[in-house]
Amino acid sequence: MADGAAPALLSSVTLYSLAACAAQLALGYVLAQRLGGRSSATDRWVLVWLFYDAIVHFTLEGPFVYMSLVGTVATSEGALAALWKEYGKADERWLHSDPTVVSLEILTVVVDGLLAVALIYAIVKDKYYRHFLQITLCVCELYGGWMTFCPEWITGSPYLNTSNWLYLWVYLVFFNGLWVLIPGLLLWQSWLELKKLHVGKRNPGKKSR
Repeated sequence: MADGAAPALLSSVTLYSLAACAAQLALGYVLAQRLGGRSSATDRWVLVWLFYDAIVHFTLEGPFVYMSLVGTVATSEGALAALWKEYGKADERWLHSDPTVVSLEILTVVVDGLLAVALIYAIVKDKYYRHFLQITLCVCELYGGWMTFCPEWITGSPYLNTSNWLYLWVYLVFFNGLWVLIPGLLLWQSWLELKKLHVGKRNPGKKSR
Protein backbone atom coordinates (compact mmCIF):
# COMPACT_ATOMS: atom_id res chain seq x y z
CA MET A 1 0.00 0.00 0.00
CA ALA A 2 2.87 2.36 0.75
CA ASP A 3 4.34 1.68 -2.69
CA GLY A 4 1.09 2.66 -4.36
CA ALA A 5 0.71 5.87 -2.34
CA ALA A 6 3.96 7.53 -3.45
CA PRO A 7 3.06 8.22 -7.09
CA ALA A 8 -0.36 9.63 -6.12
CA LEU A 9 1.24 11.87 -3.50
CA LEU A 10 3.60 13.58 -5.96
CA SER A 11 1.32 13.90 -8.95
CA SER A 12 1.56 16.33 -11.86
CA VAL A 13 -1.01 18.52 -10.10
CA THR A 14 1.22 18.62 -7.02
CA LEU A 15 4.17 19.81 -9.09
CA TYR A 16 2.01 22.31 -10.98
CA SER A 17 0.68 23.73 -7.70
CA LEU A 18 4.13 24.12 -6.17
CA ALA A 19 5.47 25.61 -9.41
CA ALA A 20 2.62 28.15 -9.44
CA CYS A 21 3.51 29.25 -5.91
CA ALA A 22 7.17 29.57 -6.88
CA ALA A 23 6.22 31.64 -9.94
CA GLN A 24 4.16 33.99 -7.78
CA LEU A 25 7.12 34.48 -5.45
CA ALA A 26 9.42 35.11 -8.42
CA LEU A 27 6.98 37.70 -9.76
CA GLY A 28 6.89 39.37 -6.34
CA TYR A 29 10.69 39.52 -6.34
CA VAL A 30 10.83 41.09 -9.81
CA LEU A 31 8.19 43.71 -8.94
CA ALA A 32 9.96 44.57 -5.68
CA GLN A 33 13.27 45.08 -7.47
CA ARG A 34 11.70 47.24 -10.20
CA LEU A 35 9.53 49.42 -7.97
CA GLY A 36 11.51 49.44 -4.72
CA GLY A 37 14.88 50.54 -6.05
CA ARG A 38 15.07 53.54 -3.72
CA SER A 39 14.06 51.57 -0.64
CA SER A 40 16.53 50.10 1.84
CA ALA A 41 17.72 46.52 1.38
CA THR A 42 15.45 45.42 4.25
CA ASP A 43 12.43 47.16 2.80
CA ARG A 44 13.05 45.62 -0.62
CA TRP A 45 12.67 42.20 1.00
CA VAL A 46 9.54 43.44 2.77
CA LEU A 47 8.24 44.48 -0.66
CA VAL A 48 8.97 41.01 -2.06
CA TRP A 49 6.69 39.59 0.63
CA LEU A 50 4.00 42.22 0.16
CA PHE A 51 3.87 41.75 -3.61
CA TYR A 52 3.69 37.98 -3.11
CA ASP A 53 1.04 38.47 -0.42
CA ALA A 54 -1.13 40.62 -2.68
CA ILE A 55 -0.67 38.30 -5.66
CA VAL A 56 -1.76 35.29 -3.61
CA HIS A 57 -4.77 37.11 -2.19
CA PHE A 58 -6.00 38.31 -5.57
CA THR A 59 -5.04 35.50 -7.95
CA LEU A 60 -5.49 32.43 -5.72
CA GLU A 61 -7.80 33.29 -2.87
CA GLY A 62 -10.00 35.56 -4.99
CA PRO A 63 -10.92 32.71 -7.36
CA PHE A 64 -11.41 30.44 -4.33
CA VAL A 65 -13.99 32.86 -2.94
CA TYR A 66 -15.75 33.01 -6.30
CA MET A 67 -15.85 29.22 -6.69
CA SER A 68 -17.12 28.85 -3.11
CA LEU A 69 -19.91 31.42 -3.55
CA VAL A 70 -21.24 30.05 -6.85
CA GLY A 71 -20.69 26.40 -5.94
CA THR A 72 -17.76 24.56 -4.38
CA VAL A 73 -14.15 23.91 -5.25
CA ALA A 74 -14.98 20.19 -5.43
CA THR A 75 -17.50 20.79 -8.23
CA SER A 76 -15.44 23.40 -10.10
CA GLU A 77 -13.19 22.79 -13.09
CA GLY A 78 -10.02 24.42 -14.38
CA ALA A 79 -6.40 24.94 -13.36
CA LEU A 80 -7.14 26.99 -10.23
CA ALA A 81 -9.80 24.54 -9.10
CA ALA A 82 -7.25 21.74 -9.50
CA LEU A 83 -4.79 23.68 -7.35
CA TRP A 84 -7.33 24.15 -4.58
CA LYS A 85 -8.41 20.50 -4.85
CA GLU A 86 -4.76 19.61 -4.27
CA TYR A 87 -4.67 21.75 -1.11
CA GLY A 88 -8.05 20.30 -0.14
CA LYS A 89 -6.37 16.93 0.26
CA ALA A 90 -4.75 18.39 3.38
CA ASP A 91 -7.72 20.49 4.57
CA GLU A 92 -11.06 19.24 3.32
CA ARG A 93 -12.91 22.40 4.37
CA TRP A 94 -11.57 24.19 1.30
CA LEU A 95 -13.34 21.73 -0.98
CA HIS A 96 -16.87 22.21 0.32
CA SER A 97 -17.32 25.94 1.01
CA ASP A 98 -16.94 25.86 4.77
CA PRO A 99 -18.73 29.05 5.96
CA THR A 100 -15.99 30.11 8.38
CA VAL A 101 -13.22 29.62 5.84
CA VAL A 102 -15.11 31.40 3.06
CA SER A 103 -16.04 34.30 5.35
CA LEU A 104 -12.41 34.75 6.38
CA GLU A 105 -11.24 34.50 2.79
CA ILE A 106 -13.63 37.25 1.70
CA LEU A 107 -12.05 39.54 4.29
CA THR A 108 -8.59 38.35 3.32
CA VAL A 109 -9.04 39.07 -0.37
CA VAL A 110 -10.74 42.43 0.04
CA VAL A 111 -9.18 43.88 3.19
CA ASP A 112 -5.77 42.20 3.35
CA GLY A 113 -5.23 42.41 -0.40
CA LEU A 114 -5.98 46.12 -0.53
CA LEU A 115 -3.93 46.77 2.63
CA ALA A 116 -0.96 45.02 1.04
CA VAL A 117 -1.23 47.23 -2.06
CA ALA A 118 -1.57 50.37 0.09
CA LEU A 119 1.42 49.33 2.18
CA ILE A 120 3.52 48.77 -0.94
CA TYR A 121 2.69 52.32 -1.99
CA ALA A 122 3.50 53.67 1.47
CA ILE A 123 6.91 51.98 1.49
CA VAL A 124 7.85 52.96 -2.05
CA LYS A 125 6.77 56.59 -1.48
CA ASP A 126 8.06 56.70 2.11
CA LYS A 127 4.70 57.77 3.54
CA TYR A 128 4.24 58.65 7.22
CA TYR A 129 1.43 56.11 7.65
CA ARG A 130 3.57 53.13 6.55
CA HIS A 131 3.80 51.45 9.97
CA PHE A 132 0.13 52.04 10.79
CA LEU A 133 -0.75 50.08 7.66
CA GLN A 134 1.92 47.47 8.35
CA ILE A 135 0.66 46.79 11.86
CA THR A 136 -2.95 46.66 10.67
CA LEU A 137 -2.16 44.22 7.86
CA CYS A 138 -0.08 41.96 10.11
CA VAL A 139 -2.79 41.79 12.76
CA CYS A 140 -5.37 40.95 10.08
CA GLU A 141 -3.14 38.19 8.67
CA LEU A 142 -2.51 36.69 12.11
CA TYR A 143 -6.20 36.89 13.03
CA GLY A 144 -7.14 35.17 9.79
CA GLY A 145 -4.72 32.32 10.45
CA TRP A 146 -5.95 31.91 14.03
CA MET A 147 -9.61 31.81 13.04
CA THR A 148 -8.88 29.40 10.21
CA PHE A 149 -7.25 26.78 12.41
CA CYS A 150 -8.34 27.37 16.01
CA PRO A 151 -11.96 26.18 15.46
CA GLU A 152 -10.56 23.09 13.76
CA TRP A 153 -8.15 22.35 16.63
CA ILE A 154 -10.93 22.79 19.21
CA THR A 155 -13.08 20.20 17.42
CA GLY A 156 -10.24 17.70 17.10
CA SER A 157 -9.14 18.58 13.55
CA PRO A 158 -11.63 16.27 11.78
CA TYR A 159 -10.98 17.84 8.36
CA LEU A 160 -7.18 18.00 8.47
CA ASN A 161 -5.15 15.24 6.83
CA THR A 162 -1.72 14.92 8.45
CA SER A 163 -1.02 11.38 7.27
CA ASN A 164 2.08 12.26 5.22
CA TRP A 165 4.90 14.81 5.06
CA LEU A 166 3.52 16.69 2.03
CA TYR A 167 0.13 17.48 3.50
CA LEU A 168 1.38 18.15 7.03
CA TRP A 169 4.71 19.91 6.60
CA VAL A 170 4.37 21.56 3.18
CA TYR A 171 0.68 22.37 2.74
CA LEU A 172 -0.43 22.92 6.34
CA VAL A 173 2.69 23.96 8.26
CA PHE A 174 4.93 25.67 5.69
CA PHE A 175 2.42 27.57 3.57
CA ASN A 176 0.24 28.63 6.49
CA GLY A 177 3.24 29.21 8.72
CA LEU A 178 4.54 31.87 6.32
CA TRP A 179 1.52 34.02 7.20
CA VAL A 180 2.40 33.71 10.89
CA LEU A 181 6.19 34.05 10.82
CA ILE A 182 6.52 36.96 8.39
CA PRO A 183 3.69 39.11 9.82
CA GLY A 184 5.25 38.48 13.23
CA LEU A 185 8.62 39.72 12.00
CA LEU A 186 7.02 42.77 10.38
CA LEU A 187 5.23 43.61 13.62
CA TRP A 188 8.59 43.49 15.37
CA GLN A 189 10.07 45.78 12.70
CA SER A 190 7.24 48.27 13.21
CA TRP A 191 7.72 48.10 16.99
CA LEU A 192 11.41 48.95 16.66
CA GLU A 193 10.78 51.78 14.18
CA LEU A 194 8.06 53.36 16.33
CA LYS A 195 10.27 53.03 19.40
CA LYS A 196 13.12 54.71 17.53
CA LEU A 197 10.87 57.60 16.51
CA HIS A 198 9.56 58.01 20.05
CA VAL A 199 13.01 57.99 21.64
CA GLY A 200 14.34 60.33 18.96
CA LYS A 201 11.51 62.78 19.58
CA ARG A 202 11.99 62.82 23.36
CA ASN A 203 15.80 62.69 23.26
CA PRO A 204 17.16 64.20 20.07
CA GLY A 205 20.49 62.65 19.19
CA LYS A 206 20.07 59.71 21.60
CA LYS A 207 19.83 56.18 20.17
CA SER A 208 17.18 53.78 21.46
CA ARG A 209 18.27 50.69 23.36
